Amino acid sequence: MAYFDCASSAPLHPVARQALLAALEEGWADPARLYREGRRARLLLDAARETAAEAVGCRPDELVFTPSGTRAVHSGVAGALAGRRRAGRALVVSAVEHSSVLHAAEAHEAAGGTVVRVGVDRTGRVGPAAYAEALGPGTALACLQSANHEVGTEQPVAEVARACAAAGVPLLVDAAQSLAWGPVDAEWSLLAGSAHKWGGPAGVGLLAVRKGVRFAPQGPADEREFGRAPGFENLPAIVAAAAGLRAVRQEAGEEGGRLRALVERIRARVPELVPDVEVVGDPVRRLPHLVTFSCLYVDGEALLHELDRAGFSVSSGSSCTSSTLTPSHVLRAMGVLSEGNVRVSLPPGAAEGDVERFLDVLPGVVSAVRERLGAPVSAAGAGDAGAFAGEAGALAGEAEAEEAAAFGGEAGPSPASAGAVGGEQPALTVDSLGKRCPVPVIELAKVIGDVAVGEVVAVLSDDEAARLDFPAWCEMRGQEYVGERPAERGSAYLVRRRA
Repeated sequence: MAYFDCASSAPLHPVARQALLAALEEGWADPARLYREGRRARLLLDAARETAAEAVGCRPDELVFTPSGTRAVHSGVAGALAGRRRAGRALVVSAVEHSSVLHAAEAHEAAGGTVVRVGVDRTGRVGPAAYAEALGPGTALACLQSANHEVGTEQPVAEVARACAAAGVPLLVDAAQSLAWGPVDAEWSLLAGSAHKWGGPAGVGLLAVRKGVRFAPQGPADEREFGRAPGFENLPAIVAAAAGLRAVRQEAGEEGGRLRALVERIRARVPELVPDVEVVGDPVRRLPHLVTFSCLYVDGEALLHELDRAGFSVSSGSSCTSSTLTPSHVLRAMGVLSEGNVRVSLPPGAAEGDVERFLDVLPGVVSAVRERLGAPVSAAGAGDAGAFAGEAGALAGEAEAEEAAAFGGEAGPSPASAGAVGGEQPALTVDSLGKRCPVPVIELAKVIGDVAVGEVVAVLSDDEAARLDFPAWCEMRGQEYVGERPAERGSAYLVRRRA
């Protein structure tokens, strides 16, 4: 099995494993006690803090260990906002932050605070000028991730940090995805990280708060971790986390270059092998190990299941793989296709042969899933994808009847006379109410050629993903997205034929 989901959780690094086992023997006592076992535990904790601080780029007394990366973010946001209450109650975040940041922002908003969300471009990158403009009077804190967890795009942290410094606003950086590859080269004020993202054990996060930053820890007071992370320290896990971070940093230069080359191969070959694919994220300013792409006319859940059966563990931001049936907030903010979304994040040591095997299997898997859904066959690249359909068809055959039922039977248009919608008189209306992505887009693709150039097709849909996937489909297929109009049920999505 090839594990390609390092961005969710990296395998435990061998050095971290060794450190964990050793610390279980030596670091079980209370590091706050003065007897021999306590002093030995304290030495381990101090050494781990120094190691982590060196990797982060801060003083040891500026860094505390938390029970998770999420807790580090929540504590950092809450403490910084409380410490700067007199400055204002506005919090600035990017639209593509990790959910831990966005949930903290929602809690702040619910408590009466203000949240300003800065949009991103189609690569998932914030504009430094737009971010600087959001730093208005009353801004207490700004948050920006160092690199995006879903598409790998690196953010302009240094430029934003300079804008924050000029405005007198502290900047919290969520560096969970990037710490394995190097320190955040910017004048940040607070920084959060998560050990299981870099090959340490789960259940350890870190929070760094620069000296001079106004910070008021929230919750009951506790003497542990300078009063910023209450509770008994999980010392063996902390020691393993610090050892793992130091180890991956030592390997980052060589391993990062090797993985970047493998990712470049995926980025280049997937569009050649699979028709109707959008590779998303910044092609240059990105993490070395991560690539994300979306496939038209594909159910993301089915695609991930078939890749799992073929021996590949990958993840997705597709609405079809979530319990809410809404596209990932990252893809939605970027305005890119969410159908058939696949994130490949290679772990250290990923084999070139596994990447080649993934590229061999992927076209057939996509082709088989599309065939089950009745998707139109693209002229470009259809022959290449079809060559692999046999192997994927064998993998997918067992689930065919079950999936067809889940999607409401065979996909197909339901033309109806709908009259004018929002001033546009559609030449054809397709009823896709009650059908999940990607069926509504498939039904549009099947009938767009039935109307004359310049005429409008209306698709009725109550799937939340339609708001993202119809505009993305139009951009990929050279059609014009007219807009969304309210309908008796759901919405009517209007598309004008241009090609």
